[in-house]
Amino acid sequence: MELGDFFKVLSRHKLTLIIVPIITIIITYFLVRNQADTYTSQTQIATGLVDRSQVALNGNTTGAESQVSQDFDNLIEILHSNRITEQVSYQLMIHDLTSPTPFRPPSKLFLQLNQSAREHALAVYTDYYNKRKELSLFNSDQNGLHRLLISMKYDNESLLKNLNIYRAQSSDFIDIEYSDDDPQLTAFVVNTLAHEFISYYSFIVKDNQHKAVTFLGRLVESKRDTLDSKIDQLKNYKIQNRILSLPEQSRALYSQIADYETHLAQAQQDAVSTQAAIRSIDSQFKPGQRQYLESLLQPVNQSLVSTTDLLKILNERYIESNFDNTYKEQIDSLQRVISERIGQSSDRYIVSPLSSQQNLIQERLTLEIRYELAKNSIGSIQQALIKLNHDLDGIVPHEAVVQQDESAVDVAQKEYLDILNKYNQTSLDASYSGDQLKQLDTAMPGIISPSKKMLLVILSGIISFIACVIIFFILYFIDDTIKTPEELANKTKVPVLGYLNLLNTTTIDLRQVWSDPHPNQETYQFRNLLQSVRFEVDTELGPNKVLLINSLSNGEGKTFLATNLAYAYSLVNKKVLLIDGNFHHPGITKSVKSKLYIEDYFKGTLPDFNEYNLSKITVFSNKGGDGSLLEVNNEKIIRDKFERLKDVFDIIIIEASSLNTLNKSKEWNKFTDKILTIFEAGKRLRDYEMKHVDYLKGLNGKFMGWVLNVVNKPDAANEDHTA
Repeated sequence: MELGDFFKVLSRHKLTLIIVPIITIIITYFLVRNQADTYTSQTQIATGLVDRSQVALNGNTTGAESQVSQDFDNLIEILHSNRITEQVSYQLMIHDLTSPTPFRPPSKLFLQLNQSAREHALAVYTDYYNKRKELSLFNSDQNGLHRLLISMKYDNESLLKNLNIYRAQSSDFIDIEYSDDDPQLTAFVVNTLAHEFISYYSFIVKDNQHKAVTFLGRLVESKRDTLDSKIDQLKNYKIQNRILSLPEQSRALYSQIADYETHLAQAQQDAVSTQAAIRSIDSQFKPGQRQYLESLLQPVNQSLVSTTDLLKILNERYIESNFDNTYKEQIDSLQRVISERIGQSSDRYIVSPLSSQQNLIQERLTLEIRYELAKNSIGSIQQALIKLNHDLDGIVPHEAVVQQDESAVDVAQKEYLDILNKYNQTSLDASYSGDQLKQLDTAMPGIISPSKKMLLVILSGIISFIACVIIFFILYFIDDTIKTPEELANKTKVPVLGYLNLLNTTTIDLRQVWSDPHPNQETYQFRNLLQSVRFEVDTELGPNKVLLINSLSNGEGKTFLATNLAYAYSLVNKKVLLIDGNFHHPGITKSVKSKLYIEDYFKGTLPDFNEYNLSKITVFSNKGGDGSLLEVNNEKIIRDKFERLKDVFDIIIIEASSLNTLNKSKEWNKFTDKILTIFEAGKRLRDYEMKHVDYLKGLNGKFMGWVLNVVNKPDAANEDHTA
């Protein structure tokens, strides 16, 4: 598929491409010449959606562009809604029913209304307008009033056809335009639509905001009561359980427990080390010495009992006071007193040979006191730890309850503050938003719009022309017929030796075609093309003399090509034998009416030819019938007869039947040197015909190629055949 071929198709149909648009333009002109002029009125509505000057009043900031665009879409859809347009329809009907100068001429249905019906219609339209109600098509009376609106073209569909509502680029304004043939009507529709839209939108916004404020007010009171209840519950629990601050109490107890545990570990370490030191000292005395020493130290120990008891008491108080340094100083002072008494007692009682070990004895007494004091500290600290842990265990349940109550108070307080903020914002919006939508200017009677009549006429011509081109392209796209030699060669992979142009005549006189010194353009081109075919055939034949002309199907021009080719060869002084081998359709026999029959010659009843007594063209006719070549005589005799003919004639041209006659055509192939097949342009090459092509290709080089017949002038090759 090539673009040049498509232009050839357009060239063949150029008259259609000219006539159809002209007819379309004429029809369109008569259709639009009486079209009424159109008037257009417009107005603008400020929405306040992107007006930053109003941010300080309502506290809202302009949202994302997608949100603003969605808000504008919602407003435009409300303007298109039936609830708004029906209000305009009611107003138009009320005007036409009450005004002496209605906007439109009364319709047939309008004229059928009597005075009572008009008053009823006026009352219903007025009532439904005031109540913002829609007509019900299920009610017969209201359905009739709706049909009256349609007859006057005041219904929703009719109004929306001429109504154009859009956002002015990225501005804060909505433009409303209405077009009609009455300028007063256009202004009335635009102003009424803007007024009804602003009223309706303000009403629903006020109503929704009032409902929101009422609902949020009740919700604020409910949340405040819930918050107060939670606070009272927490307060009463703390009072009942004498709780000031659980976190502080817990931290204090944990700190005391840690301190006591540290002192307990220190006391246990002191007890272990002191006991080990006493054992070490005891190990340095013999048993006898130890008993003697114990008897000597008994009076010393008795003198220290009261002091030691006082030391234990101070130690217990020191522990109970959470290790107050005041008691620590008293304990240290008392320990010094005990040490001095131990030293004095040792000097008084130890007057024996064992006096050399006096220091060990004194040290042992001191260690025993320390050991007793450490054991006393361990017991006291353990009792204090038990008491602290008991106090801590008592705090844990209170802490869980208090934390739960405090969390509940926090949640209730957050919910209350959120609802309170929404309530305050909604109240502010409700007090301000009533004047958010405004009509900037009143629409005036419409100005006449530029006429589109000429544009419609021009567009009709252009569209019809494009439609014709598209139709021709579709036909060209689905067309698989063969029209040019190139297409035939590409389709069959067999060379095309030439083509013959289409002659627009009913009859053809061969003598006039070849002898006329001043032929017309078609005849001259045909003669040149046939001469070109003769040259190509002569080149392919070479020294051979027998040429068979056949076709894939009947009626493709075998007879025409054979007779013209024979005549062309005669013009170059060659003796030509033209044989009509088509027994089924003997076209040459019927046109030439020769008395020489091929059957007689092959049967031997016709004598052989003498080359000196022949004319330029000799024609063998056939007697017709349903026979075939090999039924006339056997192959050997026929081949011998052909050899004799080759000795007499320069070229033998045989027209065989088409290949769809099977053996009747193929029998001739045994006796021919070359085969030339003619194909008619404008036909499809079908699958079963491709089998015949494959058969021709398999004849060991006998098939020389194609001749394409009746080629249209636009499809012909760009060759000059006029010179």
